[in-house]
Amino acid sequence: MESKEAVMPLTGHLSELRRRLIISIVMLAVGMILSNFWLDEIMAFLSAPAGKLYFMKPAEAFFIYFKVMLTAGAIITAPVLFYEFWAFLVPAFTTHEKRLLFFLVPTSLMLFLSGIAFSWFIVLPRGLQFFLNFSSDAVQPLLSMESYLNFVFMLVLPFGLIFNLPLVLIVLAKLGLISSDMLAKKRKYIILLSFVAAAVITPTTDILSQCLLAMPMIVLLEISRLIIKYGLRT
Repeated sequence: MESKEAVMPLTGHLSELRRRLIISIVMLAVGMILSNFWLDEIMAFLSAPAGKLYFMKPAEAFFIYFKVMLTAGAIITAPVLFYEFWAFLVPAFTTHEKRLLFFLVPTSLMLFLSGIAFSWFIVLPRGLQFFLNFSSDAVQPLLSMESYLNFVFMLVLPFGLIFNLPLVLIVLAKLGLISSDMLAKKRKYIILLSFVAAAVITPTTDILSQCLLAMPMIVLLEISRLIIKYGLRT
């Protein structure tokens, strides 16, 4: 009897996890179906910085459309997906942890979206124009759907993550793991690491892409240092 009671909580959690996963998958499928109605508009928006795109393999367009629908479906149903994830985890948190998450999650989301917007409207057009300027009478660009969208996602998504850097550093400072003085003393190493990280993250090996990612990273680190120094003083 005791073993059954010990097993029941685990089976209950697994049953709830299964139920929430099924709900999430169904809602994601619904989101993909809905996104199909605006697929032409979505593709026009994504391809706007580059203009006309081509597909080089018979199945390329199909798989690209599927990936776009999957991404759009996840965005459309994000509130439901997040709720299911939150509802499964939240019972395990204390009241203090819940309050902390209520601050961290929306802040992280806003920073992520800010990074995406910064990359899409500022970095991507300039970076793309830089590369396309290498065309000549002998060499003309012919962008495939797959190569272009992979380039976009690999350039845009890292900015969403990088823009969360201040939040991560502030949390580490609150935990007493770092300080503004430490960041100031290690500034030259941080700058070097920023360029190394940018070289690893960026989809190309050119200096421009690395600088476009490294410079905002350095600025965000400096902003974080100032917030830690003047905003977290007791």
